Parts: sequence; C-alpha cells; structure tokens
Amino acid sequence: MTTTTTDERALAALQREHGPALLHFLLGLTFGDRQRAEDLLQETLVRAWQHPEAFDAPYESMRPWLFTVARRLAIDARRSRQARPTEVGDAVLETTATTTDTAEATVCALDVREAVRTLSREHRAVLVQMYFRGLTVDETARVLGIPPGTVKSRSYYALRQLSRSLPGYSSRSSSRSRASSETASAAAT
Repeated sequence: MTTTTTDERALAALQREHGPALLHFLLGLTFGDRQRAEDLLQETLVRAWQHPEAFDAPYESMRPWLFTVARRLAIDARRSRQARPTEVGDAVLETTATTTDTAEATVCALDVREAVRTLSREHRAVLVQMYFRGLTVDETARVLGIPPGTVKSRSYYALRQLSRSLPGYSSRSSSRSRASSETASAAAT
C-alpha cells in the first residue's frame, strides 16, 4: 500500500507562511502553554504532510484548513487530559505528609505510656495537663492548685526522668542536656 505525502518544500513554505499565526492561535487555545501549543502546531503540520489533497482544495489559502485542524487537535488534547487522572509532580510529593508505620507508632505510644506510669503522681499530673490536654503553665497551675513555678519545675524534672527511662535514649545526650541545663541555671542566677 503506497501512501502519498506532501512535498517537503511545499510543507516548509506552508510553515513559513502560516506557522507564526497558527502558533499564536494555539497559544490562545492552550492558555499560554507554549510547549503544548508547539506540540499542537507540529501535529497540525504532520496532518498537512499526511493529507496532500488539502493542497488541491479550491480555496486560495490553506489557513482555514490548518486552523480547523489545529482547533480540533486542541479540543481532542484537552478532552484526553480531562479523561485521565492528573499527574503528580515532585513538588506535590514533597508537600504530602508521609505515612508512618502504625506498628512503630503503637510501640512508641506503649513505651511512653509505660514511662509515664513510672513517674510520681505529682509529676504525672503536670505532664497530663500540659502535654496530653494542651494546657499552658498558668492553666495547669489553676487546675492543679499549685504555683506556676512549681508546674515548671515538675514538668522539667518529669521530662528529664522520661528522657532517661525511654528506650533508645543515649547517656551521651543526657550528659549534654545536663551540662546545658546547669549552664542555663548558672546563667539565670
């Protein structure tokens, strides 16, 4: 089966004469997306190359035929994009929350719960109000009926005890935090 195509010189002349106007038209149809407009322009010229009979039409110019083909190609491309799901780029993936391993989260929650049980009743009460119920120091002091300074002190010592009793805690970071808290205490006095 032999198919005839448009002469390359005729196609080059067609592109020189109508290419800029066709590209401008396609930019409007693609809402300024230059890459998509250039792809549609190329596909329009491929159609002109595949259909040499369009050159034999009784019209003075090929422009109406080219614009009709380009418009139909743009409509088809838009419909096919709407029919399939939107592609996800890297930027979307970077902002998407990562799912954590529920087994690991459960083990961590159990470890924290066990460590909190080892605290004294007073220290546990302060942590429950501040960290589990989200109260401020002043609100915790009002609820427990103790001064705000006592709330701060109890939360400090409770967190310090938790950091020592939780699995995976290194003694090296304990000595660093102890040294930094002693430095902060000395600077405060």
